[in-house]
Amino acid sequence: MTTALDTLLVSTPDVCGGRIRIDGTRITVHRIATLYQQGQDADEIARTYSHLSLGQIYAALACYHSNRAEIDAELAAVDAEYDELKSRSDEAGEPR
Repeated sequence: MTTALDTLLVSTPDVCGGRIRIDGTRITVHRIATLYQQGQDADEIARTYSHLSLGQIYAALACYHSNRAEIDAELAAVDAEYDELKSRSDEAGEPR
């Protein structure tokens, strides 16, 4: 049985903020890209998410590499927002 790669990833406005994700899951391309950036290869990601096939992981990685600048910018923006919120929390003396 042949699987078309374009059927492995989906985007639904009301799921995961509309981010592209692996169909049938809530695992986004952003999440796979983050693990990849942390040094995990496809096999390691498959061990982390044992319910995913290597095909699904490679499809997510292909999407990431095809849209790397955009996804990296989105990930950087999320990191910057986190850092800003953490800084505000630290300044306000709120417990962690």
